[in-house]
Amino acid sequence: MGIAIAVIALVILVIIARSIRIASEWQRAVILRLGRFSHVAGPGIYLVFPVIDAVAQVIDLRIQTTMITAEQALTRDTVAVGVDAIVFWKVENAETAAIRIANYREAIERVAQTSLREMIGATDLSKLLSDRKTADEQLRVTITTKTSSWGVTASSVEIKDVAIPRELQDAMSRQAQAEREKDARVTLASAEKAIAEQILEAAKLYGSDPNALKLRQMNLLYEMNKERGTTVLIPTDMANSLGSAVALVKAMTTDAA
Repeated sequence: MGIAIAVIALVILVIIARSIRIASEWQRAVILRLGRFSHVAGPGIYLVFPVIDAVAQVIDLRIQTTMITAEQALTRDTVAVGVDAIVFWKVENAETAAIRIANYREAIERVAQTSLREMIGATDLSKLLSDRKTADEQLRVTITTKTSSWGVTASSVEIKDVAIPRELQDAMSRQAQAEREKDARVTLASAEKAIAEQILEAAKLYGSDPNALKLRQMNLLYEMNKERGTTVLIPTDMANSLGSAVALVKAMTTDAA
């Protein structure tokens, strides 16, 4: 009798030991009872009764990353590009991820790659290169729409690199250089126009007052001679006119005094 009790106690202890499970903080265990979904257990200690219970899958709820690549994918303007991206995703519903799809990790990778090619085919190359944030968000929404029924969502997508053919890179470089040269020429033309307008205004001023023109000539002669120490030869009539201008300045100074 005592042996039978000991055997029964030992069996009970073994059953209890095999029934006790522990799930980490980020884990959820999907429990089936007699083949049907029972509940989601964890984190911490949970029980799985032998024979009648089974752990269908232990789901990791942490954010996961998946690398996706699309090689020689055609953009909307028919340019072959290669795109590398990272998808950050997580399981939001452990029950759905375990029951509705056989392998959600493989499925998210397939869906992400397909969605990447779809996004490239619907986007022009220039927009893909210049506005990656919009492409990232568009790809995230597309992936989440396809995977939400599995209990999986994409939290973000980041395009790492967009590779374009070398000959197209050269063409784009030449185009950018031409644009910069165009902008430089426009800027130079604007500066020349402004200078011409100022010269025209000065000419009108000198034309209305001959003495102002003579004084400007004297100033130019002084600027030419003050540093170089050279002798400047000027026509006699110009010298006479400058002399009269000097006399005029002296007279104006005397009157002011």
